[in-house]
Amino acid sequence: MPERRHAAQRSARPSLRRRLLTFLLVPVLGVLLLDAVVVYFAALAYSNRVHDSDLSDSALTLSEMIGNDALRGELTAQARFLLEYDPDGRNYYTVVSDRHGRMIGNAELAGPGEPVATDSPPLLYDTSLGHRPLRGAIMRVPNHHEDGDVLTITVAENLRDRHARAREILLLTLPIEALLIVAVLSLVWFGVSHGLGVLEPLTARLSRRGHDLGPIGEEDVPVEILPLTRTIDDLFARMRNMLGLQERFIADAAHQLRTPLAGIQLHVERYEAIDDPSQREEALRHVHRLAARAARTSAQLLALTRTQSPDLPDHDGMAVIDLSTVVPEAVAMRVHQALGLGMDLGYEGLETPCLVRGDALQVQEVIDNLIDNAFHYAGRGHSVTVSVACDGGDAVLAVEDDGPGVEDVFLTQLGERFFRVPGVDEDGTGLGLAIVESIAERHAARVTFLHATAGGLRVELRFPLQPDQKAG
Repeated sequence: MPERRHAAQRSARPSLRRRLLTFLLVPVLGVLLLDAVVVYFAALAYSNRVHDSDLSDSALTLSEMIGNDALRGELTAQARFLLEYDPDGRNYYTVVSDRHGRMIGNAELAGPGEPVATDSPPLLYDTSLGHRPLRGAIMRVPNHHEDGDVLTITVAENLRDRHARAREILLLTLPIEALLIVAVLSLVWFGVSHGLGVLEPLTARLSRRGHDLGPIGEEDVPVEILPLTRTIDDLFARMRNMLGLQERFIADAAHQLRTPLAGIQLHVERYEAIDDPSQREEALRHVHRLAARAARTSAQLLALTRTQSPDLPDHDGMAVIDLSTVVPEAVAMRVHQALGLGMDLGYEGLETPCLVRGDALQVQEVIDNLIDNAFHYAGRGHSVTVSVACDGGDAVLAVEDDGPGVEDVFLTQLGERFFRVPGVDEDGTGLGLAIVESIAERHAARVTFLHATAGGLRVELRFPLQPDQKAG
């Protein structure tokens, strides 16, 4: 049963060879059928032309026989037999005098319904006898035995012999055409199979790659499947990016969590080894502080990795947001924390819309990281101001504090992963500004680190304004 099921699955899979052959076979069979119809009608036209010529000759022959003085207007039995004989039936004839009426004949044949000139070539027309269709030839000649009299000579035959000759021609040509079709299909089969063979070097090269996610390249790729290989290269590039992010996250997590985890282990062992309640309480405080640091580091590592994910929309795919609405809402959510830390958190904004393309949640994450950074490094009793302004074609989101600030030599290093300004006692991860840089890059924004007018640090993000606001 499993083998039968696998065979059914293989047969259900799409086959490029089968698809190409089907697309070629059906039109070829259609062409064969159309060709048979065309050949039949061409043969019928040829048969009609030959029989029409013979029918005209029969009318002329009968005219000569009637005009022969030796016959004196009568036909011998042999002449009648020759005129009437047809291996597929009977032929019909009649001779009518304008003065004396019907002279000879074996049937009453209707005329063509149009006048026939005297001494003109035989006129061919379609007629019938009862329910049998006939083909006739009619001509008018002077009666040589009686001056002033005109004879109407009509000869007709059935159509069976004409169709029989056409079928014979068709049956003669069909085997030749069938052999030609078989030859064409054989060449097509060979051509398709040989043409698909150009994929074998590419398939063999890909099978030897193992875990290599590098670009496939285009040196041995047929033009027809270049779009497919380029799509696969794009997929490989995204996979390399994802794997790189995973490897970097694992390395960063191992590096950053090693110290707090080691500290937690050390203080837990210390807690177990001592009996003094005060020292035990101090050890627990250290464990709590290190656990909080490890949790914050993990959260920021995840946030940084998330901002670098290739699955997120790029700048052009983002929606239009209003910074004058998004930013104050994000600041309002941090006021309670600022009051608890003894800090003054304020907002300076615009009364008019400030429209940019962006992700409101990521912009909020930028504000949270910048405010956290200011809280950590400015310290209690200081103020932090968040502002939104328009400057030319840019929307400027800025966060500044009046803390100790950062020396010029370290300004250029802000935003690097895990960089912390030397001499600062606060425990930080060094990832907050890196997250800001990553989100800004995705939003096509520029990040600048400056000295604030009050002496602290000022961080500016310049987002491109929407075109209608630039014009305004």
